[in-house]
Formats: sequence, structure tokens, C-alpha cells
Amino acid sequence: MSDKLFLTAIELKGTGAHPQAWRRPDSRAEDLFTAGFWIDQLQAADRAGIDLAFLGDSFATRTLEAAAIAARAAAVTEKIGLVPTITVTHTEPFHISKQIASLDFASHGRAGWQVEVSPGAEQAALFGRKAEQDNGSLWREADEAIEVVTRLWDSWEDDAEIRDVESGRFIDRDKLHYIDFEGENFSVKGPSITPRSPQGKPLVVIRGDSAESVSVAAARADIVRIVADTVEEAATTAARIRRAVVAEGRDPAEVFVLLDVETLVSDSAAEELAQLDNWAGHVRAAGSVSHVGDLAGLHLLLGSIEAAGLDGVTLVPLALPSGVAALPATDTRSGSTLRERLGLTRPVNRFALEGRSL
Repeated sequence: MSDKLFLTAIELKGTGAHPQAWRRPDSRAEDLFTAGFWIDQLQAADRAGIDLAFLGDSFATRTLEAAAIAARAAAVTEKIGLVPTITVTHTEPFHISKQIASLDFASHGRAGWQVEVSPGAEQAALFGRKAEQDNGSLWREADEAIEVVTRLWDSWEDDAEIRDVESGRFIDRDKLHYIDFEGENFSVKGPSITPRSPQGKPLVVIRGDSAESVSVAAARADIVRIVADTVEEAATTAARIRRAVVAEGRDPAEVFVLLDVETLVSDSAAEELAQLDNWAGHVRAAGSVSHVGDLAGLHLLLGSIEAAGLDGVTLVPLALPSGVAALPATDTRSGSTLRERLGLTRPVNRFALEGRSL
């Protein structure tokens, strides 16, 4: 990949990152569990030219399923990448592979998958299948889950569907492949029941917020999300992640490192944040680099982040939907799929290279 782009993503989760955002008169909190709320946010981000939308999800919060929201939005958005969170801890990788591949088909190649784990005894008790896991165990399981999912995405070669009416053969069985995965947490024979999707491999996104998740991200992610208190700290973290990517034998030019930037953009942003904190009863500590101010100031901050060598940002509005309405307009990329628009290559099918079949 050459001429690496500076990406702009947005995180859409609840009524915003501030826990009191739902109390704002423009929050539309009453619509939070409707399709219309999410479609409006995603269409606005799409019109602004935002590259990616990360849709938050967790078994620890009350929310609609992110993958279902993305599927609903696929038909009414045009360019934006749709990246739902699907946690792996209590979810079978076979189901995840089918969900994301189906989203890639529905969106004509705009799907991604944000990988997260489900820590804590409370979430484990919701399912009752296994005990609480420590962070190391959670990310070892996540690493295996990603391997299974990506193998299943490859289990159909691109031209496995022949649809030969005369012979009655719909599929060339020589181009379907068992994945034969045996690991600590999963034993999956495969193949998938969904053909290889438009991107071949939808984008994999991982938050690099622990040593364990960074290790998995360096080996498997197309996009790594980071948080930092300053732009300088973010640049140092990004450099460390790129070194880890190289150590895994991968090209760092094929991996984007995006910095979370919390935003509250308006001419009265400081007063609005004070009101949110007043409702909370304390001043909320920022979770990463933040901008509370006007749009011109946000553009200056984005320029400094790009100059520091970061590959892009994830805007994290403190309040929705006003945070989406204040999005900075960005350039619309060319290309029919998300990978093409981001300048990423379409991976060659691993089983086609190996020549193995059913």
C-alpha cells in the first residue's frame, strides 16, 4: 500500500460518551431503541464523508445489537464503513463469521468487525457456561476466535459458485475447504455456509488498551484503536504498535493506528460540558485526547495528530446526535469496497494457495 490515507472514524454508542448525555433536550434518548435513531446518525456521518462508523455493543449495557443496526443501515448508506462490535467471549466464531460476511454482502463490501472481550463475573453469569476469565485468558480465546473466523471467510474460494444449470452443479466442491481448526477453546471443522464476501476479508478492528490486546492486534488487526492523554503519547504508542506489527512479520503500512478523540463541538461547548458534569455531580475525566470547542479548533487538532504520524482518528462525541451534526466534512474516497477506499489490498484466499479441498 502506498500514500497511506489519514482516516476519520466515529464511534456511535448510546446517547454519547458522557454518561449524562441522555439528559440533554436534543439527545433523542426516547428513540434510542429504534432503528430510526441509528439510521439518522449513520446517514449524517455518511454524508460528511466519514470513513468508518464503529458501533458499540456489550453484554454489560442495555443496547440494540450492533450487527443488526449495521445490517439495517447497509441499504440506506453509500460509502461509510460499517463496523459493529461483536464480543467473542460468549459468542461462537462460526456465527460471527456468518454475521460479518452477510453484512459485507448486504453493504456491497463495506463491513468490518470490532473485536472485544467480555470481562467480569456479571457478564459470565448472564450465560452460565463458564467462569469469569482473566484478561490473558480472554485475549487468548479472542486470538483463536479471530483465526477461526478468518479461516471460515476463506473456506470458499472466490469462484466456488459455478451455477452450472446443465450439469446441476451449483458449487465446485474442489473450491470449498475444511478449516480443521483445533485449539484451546474451539474445535471447528467448517466450511462456512456463506460464500467468500466482496472484500474477501472484512476489516478486523481491535482496541489496543492492554498488553494482551495489543499482542493480538499486532498479529491480526487491520485497524488498531488507541487512547492517550496527549498527541505526543499517542505517537509513542503508535510507534510501539508498529514495531509489534513488524515483529509479527507484517507490513505496518497495511495497519492503521487510530487515536480516539472525545469531542463536544459548538460555540458554547464549554458551557454544555459544564452542564453535563453538573448533572453528574463531578467533573468527568476525559478518556483520551479531547476537543471541547468550535469546529475550527477541531480541524487544528486533527492537523496536529496527522503531523505527529498517526494514521487517523476516531471521533467519540460526548453527546449524540449533536456530535454527529457537528462532524467535520472529509474527502470522499474512491473505490467500490471499504478495502479499496482505504488503500488496503484484497487478501488472497489462503486455501487456494495451499490447494486443499473437501
